Amino acid sequence: MSRQRDRWAELTGGQAGEQYAQRFARLAESGHDIHGEAAFCAALLKPAARILDAGCGTGRLAIRLAELGHHCTGVDTDLSMLTVARGAAPALEWLHGDLAHLDALGLKPGFDLVVAAGNVIPLLASGTESAVVQQLAAVLRPGGLLVTGMGLDAAHLPLPEPPVTLPEFDHWCTQAGLILRQRYATWAGEPYSQGGGYAVSVHSRPTT
Repeated sequence: MSRQRDRWAELTGGQAGEQYAQRFARLAESGHDIHGEAAFCAALLKPAARILDAGCGTGRLAIRLAELGHHCTGVDTDLSMLTVARGAAPALEWLHGDLAHLDALGLKPGFDLVVAAGNVIPLLASGTESAVVQQLAAVLRPGGLLVTGMGLDAAHLPLPEPPVTLPEFDHWCTQAGLILRQRYATWAGEPYSQGGGYAVSVHSRPTT
């Protein structure tokens, strides 16, 4: 069955792995903190948590969280990105798959946290966003967290205009049975103001 290409694949042709990794290597060498997302997630977790990095790319976030003692699985549709991730951390679980069909990968549910950083949600295939949120919510344990970071304007996206609004995203989360717990403007925890260009959101799956 053919599936629609996501916006990331339309932008990169599925060949951006090495280039993407080199970009972050240069940032790290110049003194930039490239682990803000990992620090944010780690602050929400108890030791040795089970984490799904949804749209893991080259594995930067999952690898850092594993270094901090968590049990990480990465999923991505881009094989060029996964090749880099597997080379950097062959002991971690890296899965090639579509987030809209996460159930086809045979993942054991019960994740403590699912993270979709790096504009994963806006770069999904058009029309699949609600299904992806449903799939991500379904693998969380009761009380588990969905953490997302996404641009809401052209200045924070590799796209000419944003394909997803925050009210739309919150609606998909509500449909999936998730509750908004926290929202920030950055991974450093700066307060979010209505109309801001970037949002880091923490939703949870209810315990009952």
